[in-house]
Amino acid sequence: MSTLVIVESPTKAKTIRNYLPKDYQVEASMGHIRDLPSSADEIPAEYKQFEWARLGVNIDNNFEPIYVIPKGKNKTVQQLKKALQSADELILATDEDREGESISWHLLQLLKPKVPIKRMVFHEITKDAIQKALSNCRDIDENLVHAQETRRILDRLVGYTLSPLLWKKIAAGLSAGRVQSVAVRLLVQRERERRAFKEANYWDLKALLNYAKTDFEARLTTLKGEKLANGSDFDPKTGKLVKNKKVIVLTEQEATELKARLTGKPWEVTDTEEKATIRKPSPPFTTSTLQQEANRKLGLGAKDTMRIAQSLYENGYITYMRTDSVHLSDQAISAARSCVESMYGKEYLSPKPRQYKTKAKGAQEAHEAIRPAGSTFRIPKETGLRDKELGLYDLIWKRTVACQMADAQLTQISVNIAVEDAIFRSSGKRIDFAGFFRAYVEGSDDPEAALENQEVILPDLKVGDKPNCKQLDVIHHETQPPARYTEASLVKTLETEGVGRPSTYASIIGTIVDRGYAQLRNKALIPTFTAFAVITLLEKNFAELVDTKFTSKMEQSLDDIASGNEKWLPYLDKFYRGEKGLQNQVKVRETEIDPQSAKAIELENLDVTVKIGKFGAYFEANYGDGVVKSSIPADLTPADLEPRQIETLLKQKVEGPPILGNHPETQEPIYLLIGTYGPYVQLGDTPQGKAKKPKTASFPKGVQPENITLDMAVGYLTLPRTLGEHPDTGKPIKTSLGRFGAYVVHDQGTEGKDYRSLKKEDDVLTITLDRALELLAQPKTTKGRRGTTTKQPLKELGLHPDDNEPVNIYQGPYGVYFKHGKTNIKLPEDETLETMNLDKALSLLQDKTPAKKTATKKTTTAKKTTTTRKTTAKKTAQ
Repeated sequence: MSTLVIVESPTKAKTIRNYLPKDYQVEASMGHIRDLPSSADEIPAEYKQFEWARLGVNIDNNFEPIYVIPKGKNKTVQQLKKALQSADELILATDEDREGESISWHLLQLLKPKVPIKRMVFHEITKDAIQKALSNCRDIDENLVHAQETRRILDRLVGYTLSPLLWKKIAAGLSAGRVQSVAVRLLVQRERERRAFKEANYWDLKALLNYAKTDFEARLTTLKGEKLANGSDFDPKTGKLVKNKKVIVLTEQEATELKARLTGKPWEVTDTEEKATIRKPSPPFTTSTLQQEANRKLGLGAKDTMRIAQSLYENGYITYMRTDSVHLSDQAISAARSCVESMYGKEYLSPKPRQYKTKAKGAQEAHEAIRPAGSTFRIPKETGLRDKELGLYDLIWKRTVACQMADAQLTQISVNIAVEDAIFRSSGKRIDFAGFFRAYVEGSDDPEAALENQEVILPDLKVGDKPNCKQLDVIHHETQPPARYTEASLVKTLETEGVGRPSTYASIIGTIVDRGYAQLRNKALIPTFTAFAVITLLEKNFAELVDTKFTSKMEQSLDDIASGNEKWLPYLDKFYRGEKGLQNQVKVRETEIDPQSAKAIELENLDVTVKIGKFGAYFEANYGDGVVKSSIPADLTPADLEPRQIETLLKQKVEGPPILGNHPETQEPIYLLIGTYGPYVQLGDTPQGKAKKPKTASFPKGVQPENITLDMAVGYLTLPRTLGEHPDTGKPIKTSLGRFGAYVVHDQGTEGKDYRSLKKEDDVLTITLDRALELLAQPKTTKGRRGTTTKQPLKELGLHPDDNEPVNIYQGPYGVYFKHGKTNIKLPEDETLETMNLDKALSLLQDKTPAKKTATKKTTTAKKTTTTRKTTAKKTAQ
């Protein structure tokens, strides 16, 4: 008897094959084998006559989806069908969440097996887990399938109904999404708060004291019996002092005068307090907390975190990575406690095994938190993992082990010290027992926050002691606007509000950035002008759809459908049809929304009108006797737009760009301009007609236009700059600016070019030959087969399961492509650097086979690639 097992990916298939009997054949579906049409070309001919066909959902017939086999998947389907022909049994072993259940259901519908069928689920890919799952198979859970299908249809209805409205009213190519738009609104709301924020200034004093040969700091807290203002006394949204707050707000002059008055006066301890506290370890990781912590500690985006976690799961290192649960199995608790005892000692174990309860709204799906796989946890340094995979596994291992460790025991110490009528306070912290701090301390979204396991040592001070003041400083403070969302804090907010599901957050953030709704700078997600325009339109006309509470209720309904407590068809009908349904709302609003008003953006603190045009954002301003229009550079966001930038752009438009001076050799003027992609310098005037364009040069990242001098401009215009010859080859070494910043290059002629990026401390205008040689001597992270350096990939997708050779994405002269061995394939038009993954690449590589010389009969594929549900059986179940 032979058994066919189908999983999603080749990596998972390769791992699971090791734990199954020899007569089991394991194949991969390469993810979903059916989906709604992604373009008009994929809509079968027999449906194109209907108005609803563009949705891919028959809204006139119980919201029946049109399912098609996506491009590149036909060969996979044929291989699965062929494998099924020789099988006596079919086991569907896709992931245990809704998505995995849906993939299994689609496989069943498309393959139409005539052999016995089983559904096998497991939480980790280990021998014990697979053997246990094999003996506890079940049927496909129709409720989970309905929940996933409802989510997919909802997303399609929202996106394909609202997006065309945005095209008509604002600009082509825009998109709206059920969860995506809510996330973008959060970014826009925060940016509005930042623009409305008015900073406040206040001053205090900081003293450097010494007692018993130990230096320590103290801050002024009370003056003449009244509390001195600190950051918590100011409104975090407005920046102003909270109304009716009775505190002293010192000006700079008052603080300076106070310093002079207190200088040289005696100091005396008036009060000391010690307070014992404990800190408990954080629960093990869920999908969202893993994304947050990986972003804080490893600098990984949500997509990279999930991609690496997927690889760790499929290779048997961790448990399933899409989960809302913080629960740990008895096996996991035992393994974690064993690690604690062997590595740290019994005294570091919690007295009793810790079990955690999930608090997130609507937690569902998988049965256990993310943890190292197996009944014993592999120590990170002994796994053989490297780089980012090692970093993420180490994070998961530490968090899991720490959750079974003893509490950390601390003593908080505070000391009040008087000098005349002023009271200064010094705070310290003593760690009496490190507990779980030995293994792990959770990160913080505040980069200035001290780690909790850092001690702050104070001398042994008692009432009446008289420390010596070594230094007294006036300290200036300025209230700070609300922090922008990072990927970590956005994920945290979405989860707290119950919007979307952790497994979708990575793709949501990727979509926001890819579609131009936000720019990612220094981990912060900064909304663009387009985001402001789209969110303003949606808030005014479809407020519910961008409301977190309404979206959270939708998630709850999907959970109820998954548990069988709500019917999916009535829910879809109520959402889309009827007087208050989305379909009718869009029809009504389409006639009411004025395109000119929709394209306009109102921003705090600006007297100009910003609009979205065909070529991006621009502004209109009254200047002189008329209205002047000027494009806004693509990298300038609403956060950056200030009256100063407006004035610069207006002057450039009306009076022409400022001249930095004349080139010392050609005597041509050098202009400072701001273009679509930011500031740059230009040598000479722009000619009329088809004459050769003048030379231009951009600046390195971080260099501000107001700091550009004539010498700097001349230097940028002369790039690339030859530094000298390489001592080994005699070939030139040059430095210049490129797409990814400043670099040095060793031009070896027919042997190729060897590049290295400049570090932060390097200047492209002043870097020396010796420094360039030092950079070139540093190894690259990627090596070719013969050990020679190759160009850096834009993204590493992983290793091909057949030969363990890398599959990477590169930038080529004709666009972005991915490569395996000698095979290059251009990135599909509907894919981006962020959305492309190993499974998609493997599917396309599989389809790239040599064309056969013999002609084959053309067959009609519409019916082959389209299947309708077995409506009678399903409607009965409904």
